[in-house]
Formats: sequence, structure tokens, C-alpha cells
Amino acid sequence: MALLDRALVRVLPAVPRPVVKKLSQRYIAGPDLADACRAVAGLNLDGKMATIEEITTRDEASALLAEYEDVFETIEREGLDSNVSVKLTGLGLNLDRDFCLENVATLVRDAAKRGNFVRIDMEDSSTTSDTLEIYRRLRAQGLDNVGVVLQAYMKRTLMDIASLAPLRPNVRVCKGIYVEPPDVAYQEFETVQINFVEAVEGLLEAGAYVAVATHDDWVIAEVLTLLEERGLAPEEYEFQMLLGVRPELGDELVREGHRLRIYVPFGRQWYEYSLRRLQENPKIAGYIALDTLKRLRR
Repeated sequence: MALLDRALVRVLPAVPRPVVKKLSQRYIAGPDLADACRAVAGLNLDGKMATIEEITTRDEASALLAEYEDVFETIEREGLDSNVSVKLTGLGLNLDRDFCLENVATLVRDAAKRGNFVRIDMEDSSTTSDTLEIYRRLRAQGLDNVGVVLQAYMKRTLMDIASLAPLRPNVRVCKGIYVEPPDVAYQEFETVQINFVEAVEGLLEAGAYVAVATHDDWVIAEVLTLLEERGLAPEEYEFQMLLGVRPELGDELVREGHRLRIYVPFGRQWYEYSLRRLQENPKIAGYIALDTLKRLRR
């Protein structure tokens, strides 16, 4: 199956844009914030929380800050159960770290006034140390409505968990989607799975709030065992998935009483986002292909 997934990804650039757009409609809310709000409202009705993620380019830092503030205002006005995910490169990380810190601190403070939360996304390994440093500096400013992301395939992740432990952080754990060299990231699928579960276990032992972001059945089963062993209540953790990917699995988690948050991307860069997301995570291409075939047979 993994070979088929990678084969699907390789042919994507040759697929006509209208076809990619048709396939992506279930996985991207649409080009505008209003599209994301409609998607979030539907998810809320199904008992699911959401995170709104805007698809942008990297050279829009100042404009992007204003757009995120508009997102928070809209979430509050519409009464949606959603927070926001931001990429620090979009807020100026590659320009100047202090400039980026000022931007994200402004955003986190605005979210705090509205009783909301900001998740700082993790990007490629060149930004990991700076991203974690900005997170620490935000927490040192007394900002607690902010969380960060750690990637299970990174060899440094367990050490990062140990260093963050005194903060009792709010951490989203995901597999990791960027192409990284073997000296930085684990390459074997099973090794990444094991490291994922060990990362969740380390965070739980540190008293962290853990957001488990995966569509992997084995990882979910192992994490559920950890949660049961610790007797954690549903409000002490959450699962996370991408919009349109394995919705039946998400529905099952909700029926079992677990909190589930769906990442809802929107924006006009839908084509570039679709290709990048599928190229970075070929397994999702397999999920989408199977789902599309099922819908065509109906």
C-alpha cells in the first residue's frame, strides 16, 4: 500500500488543476474565512472541535497578523468551538526572531481576551529550536493560552519533551511531514510509530495536555491504552485529525466519548497546499483515493 501511495503522489503534478480542485474540496474548506466557518459549524454540530488554519505564503507577515485577528473575531461572533494554528515563518521567523515573537505575542494576547487559544505549528528542522524558544518566551510572559507542536519522527523530540516538562506544556504530537535527513529524523515507519507513543507517554508523565494528531489505528490504540491506564478524563487530552481524512474513524472516537479536533484549512493557495500536503504525507493520498473510489461507486 505504501508503494501505491507514493505512486499516486508522483503523478499528482500531471493531474489537471480542475481534477485536483475537485478532489481537494472535501479536505479544504474553501478559499475564504466564511467557508472555514461553515465547515467548523458543521463539525461543532457533530460534537467535534476545530482549528482554523489559513493557507498562505511566507512573505505576508504583517497582513497575516491582521487576518488572524479577524479569524478570532469571527470565531467569537459566530460562537464557534475553534482555535487557530499559526506557522511562525508566516509571522516573520525567517526575517527576525524578535519581530516574530512580537507578532505572535500580539496574536496570543488578542486570543486570550476572547477566551481562545493559539497553536504554534512546527515546520522543518531548521526552525525547531527557534520555534521552541519563542514558545518558552511566550510562557515566560505569562501567556498560557498557547501551545506548540512536536513531531514524532524527529530524533530530538524526547529530549525536547524533557526540557519542556517544567512548563507542563500544551503539545500537539504529530508524525511530521517534512522531508528530513536520517541524522535528524527517523526514516522507518515502525520506528516513528513507537517514538510517537513514547512522546505521548513522556508528555502525560510531565502533566502536559496532549493533542494526539494521527489517523494511524495502531498509534490510536496504544494511546488509548495509556489514557486508560492513567484514568484521564476526556477534558484532559484530545485527538486531532485533518478535515475529510478518515471521518469514520473520527466519528468512532467521538461516539466513544473522546474529544476530537479537526484541522480546517482555508485559503486561495488551495492548489499548492493540496500538492504539498499529499507529497509530504503519501499515506493521505491513499486515504483520499480509496474514499474517492467509494463515493464514485455509490
